[in-house]
Amino acid sequence: MPIRRVIISAHDGLHARPVAELARLALAHPEPVTLTTEAGSTVDVGSILAVMDLALSAGDEVRLETPDSAGAQRVLTELAAVLDPTNRSATLSRR
Repeated sequence: MPIRRVIISAHDGLHARPVAELARLALAHPEPVTLTTEAGSTVDVGSILAVMDLALSAGDEVRLETPDSAGAQRVLTELAAVLDPTNRSATLSRR
């Protein structure tokens, strides 16, 4: 299962606009995409309210995960770009 670890770099953390973009990307992918926090909370990225409820801030590390499929790496890359527009997470290992 493809996994991407990302450090959120959005200055104000995640607010409605980037969370809506995350949901749009996740819902366009044929497989479910989950986001897991360092505290262990896991939510469906397609759920705007579930992601907003996490109250993620700049500096938080999250794990994105989706079943292996043709577009799995692409969707994880697109989601990571929303969470980390400054690309600080490029040095984190891709597992």
